[in-house]
Amino acid sequence: MSITLIIILLVVVALLLFAIEGLLLPGYGIAGFAAAACVLAADVLVYTQWGTTVAILSVLVSTAMVIGFFWWFARSKALDRMALNATIDSSAPTAAQRSVNVGDEGVALTRLALIGRAEINGKVVEVKSESGFLDEGTPVVVSAIDEAAVMVKRNDH
Repeated sequence: MSITLIIILLVVVALLLFAIEGLLLPGYGIAGFAAAACVLAADVLVYTQWGTTVAILSVLVSTAMVIGFFWWFARSKALDRMALNATIDSSAPTAAQRSVNVGDEGVALTRLALIGRAEINGKVVEVKSESGFLDEGTPVVVSAIDEAAVMVKRNDH
């Protein structure tokens, strides 16, 4: 097998290993280090075969190829397909939240800057204010319950 063919195979293997690092095993680094070793081995073979000038050009070309690959990968749709796009818009209700019913009364324990804590039926519950900002100590009444969200408003009576 000729040195030229070995060098080409090392570069191809390096690109495949970089792709594996980016797509299949991100964060582990094993494939990335192996790919870097392949590139380095190819550059050393170029140096021993053709000398310093060609080796410098080889290092520049291999560096440009690696940077080009990562530039292409960052702009490709592969990252969009791998990204998690789902949002979690709910949470599991706590025992205290499940014990609250519409119409129950309590008092705000923290300033309700839309979300805070209130004591309702002797239990501390995370609540959301329907009537804007409410200061600590303000009497509140449960106006609605949506899954884990307990909505309260100022209790004016």
